[in-house]
Amino acid sequence: SGFSSIGHMDTMLRGRHQIGHYKEGEEFIQNVFQVLSQIFTGKEKSNLAICWLQYEISKVIQCLQAKKKKKLKAQGRKSKKLAKNFLKAPDNRNNLCLWKLYAYLEWLLGNTDDARKVFDTALCTAGTGGLKSAQLCSLSLLYAQLEVELLESTEGAVNSRAVHILTKLTENGPYVPYSGQVLSVNVLKARKTYEHALQDYLSKTPVSDQDQVNDTDQLVNLVGCYALFQYLTVGIDAAVLIYTQASEKLEASGSQKCENTGENFGILNFPTALEAVTLLHTNLLRFHMKISVYPLNPLREALTEALKRYPSNQSLWRSYIHIQRKSHSASKARRFFDNVTRSTNSLEPWLFAIQAEQMRKKLTEKVQRADAGEIHCTIPETGLTNRIVALFEHAVQSENGAHCPLLWRMYLNFMV
Repeated sequence: SGFSSIGHMDTMLRGRHQIGHYKEGEEFIQNVFQVLSQIFTGKEKSNLAICWLQYEISKVIQCLQAKKKKKLKAQGRKSKKLAKNFLKAPDNRNNLCLWKLYAYLEWLLGNTDDARKVFDTALCTAGTGGLKSAQLCSLSLLYAQLEVELLESTEGAVNSRAVHILTKLTENGPYVPYSGQVLSVNVLKARKTYEHALQDYLSKTPVSDQDQVNDTDQLVNLVGCYALFQYLTVGIDAAVLIYTQASEKLEASGSQKCENTGENFGILNFPTALEAVTLLHTNLLRFHMKISVYPLNPLREALTEALKRYPSNQSLWRSYIHIQRKSHSASKARRFFDNVTRSTNSLEPWLFAIQAEQMRKKLTEKVQRADAGEIHCTIPETGLTNRIVALFEHAVQSENGAHCPLLWRMYLNFMV
């Protein structure tokens, strides 16, 4: 039908309607998945199932963001049916990644009790790998994170389900579902186990490249579980301390590796361990600020440091824009965007700089039209329009910007 994007472009609004998944693009993607699933076997087929389920989850998240209840119900039914079919396959019955995604899907659809049953079943059948098993750590971390998001404050969190999950992970025994309380002895033992496990991982040198990939994944999950455990049992400062220790160690081993081989540490797996740890750190700070009183500065500093290092990380940029919206002074953020765009070729800083200014423009227009009578112009709006046009102009002049259809469409959209 003329032009239509495959999949979706969620950055642009068309009138009141958010541009969602196009029917033709959607059919094309479903066909690709179906054809490939007949060709692949074994490990590849399982990996394809994981990708497919992640794609389905992205559509559920989009329905949630757009607050479309009817569409969410229909999408939920389709996605759950697909997930159940995957898990029925003999090869996938013990695939913790798929179990994790299925539980997450149930959680997103608001079926918290069903999701808990799926998580518990997966943990019970996962065996007793404890902190040595990367998949088990990853599953426990997601389960604990989702449980923590339900908490209204950290008071009494020591007896929460999240602490139970993180404590059981260290015991190397079979998992027992939550019964309502956590023994303080178990909490103390778990803290010691986490401490030793983290020290072991940070002092370990990988033998082969494959070991390094597995170890970095495992290290990220371990740091995430330990920091969350400390957050719930001790407090935010204890959690931040663990992220700081892990980041310093990873930075040191990174520069060491660069000196030795001229290679970059963690180049084999993306995102690098350091980037993933930074993301966990900033997300925890954001959550803590939501449920209690905490200064904004630690989060702002962590984000600016991280973005200088990873200018193409979209999650970090989203968090940065989110906290900048609370501040009335735009100059600091503008200077920061300016510095980052000068020092990198990636396009994300331009796109997010434009988005930040467009949000500001929307806000000023809302303020000016507040009483729906005569518009009292408090902030001259033309300045923002000119600034946004200038940003678009600079962005499309860069090498990557000139070849980015999304940027040109956003520019046309804005000019219209």
